[in-house]
Amino acid sequence: MEEKNLKEVTNAENEKVESMDDYADVIERSFRKLEVGDVVEGVVSGVEETRVTVDLDYYAPGIIMLEDLSDDPHFSIRNDIHAGDKISATIKRMDDGKGNILLSKKEANKILAWDKFKQLKESGEVVSVKISEAVKAGVVAYLEGVRAFIPASKLALSFVEEADLESYVGKTVDVQVITVDEEDSKLVLSAKEILRKKADEERMTKVSNVEVGLVTEGTVESLQNYGAFVDLGNGLSGLVHISQIANQRIAHPSSVLKVGQKVKVKVIAIKDGKLSLSMKALDDVMAKEITEEEIEYKSEGEATTTLADLLKKAGF
Repeated sequence: MEEKNLKEVTNAENEKVESMDDYADVIERSFRKLEVGDVVEGVVSGVEETRVTVDLDYYAPGIIMLEDLSDDPHFSIRNDIHAGDKISATIKRMDDGKGNILLSKKEANKILAWDKFKQLKESGEVVSVKISEAVKAGVVAYLEGVRAFIPASKLALSFVEEADLESYVGKTVDVQVITVDEEDSKLVLSAKEILRKKADEERMTKVSNVEVGLVTEGTVESLQNYGAFVDLGNGLSGLVHISQIANQRIAHPSSVLKVGQKVKVKVIAIKDGKLSLSMKALDDVMAKEITEEEIEYKSEGEATTTLADLLKKAGF
């Protein structure tokens, strides 16, 4: 019993020490020295139409006015900032005249965001951005409140024509950072590599369901010196090597095929996610079937063929 009481007293004393330490830490943080230009981190405690209140663990709260939150023209203080969000900001004034510390998130972005962009470029991490506007040769989005450019050539798997750029405005896309130039405030993003990887994964999944020996129909999509690429549909295509197009030797696939032509092909090999096709293999099969076809003459007697029978069948 005495041992139990001793443990309870010890635990109570430990809790008392811990709570005093925590309290001392809070006091120390609240009276730490802050100066104009410092970047501080806090938690959003209130959101109003024109300003955001930030708890800085300091004796005075921080205030960020609407115009100091973001450069993004589509930024919404109601939709993009919420109570409980962690936020970094630069101190503009230690006293706004009402006992608050005046902060700027935009200024902090200029200091912190570029370091983050460099890290994103090195890691290849995928981030999501919302496209704000279409401009010449590409579109604009904002990442960490900083204006970024996505070239038309990096917006999709194929080049996006200028007339079609407007259709991307308002869409959220996954991108990677490919260019970071803080000195010239140049930030370039790309969605193409992500889309290509996704397309490759989908294609590999589809290819894994194809078996060697499959006979199917496709459409000739391009002709090269070494063969013809055939679109099999469902995102799959394969190569008919020039040696597999016809039984006879040909100088170029265009002597036998044309783009857009429907052809029947056989899958003869699958390697590294690529399909090797053959038209010749189908011709060989048909020729073999015809060669091996046998004509049987049935009679009540011995099944033989004489010269008289042949003349009779010929009408003589």
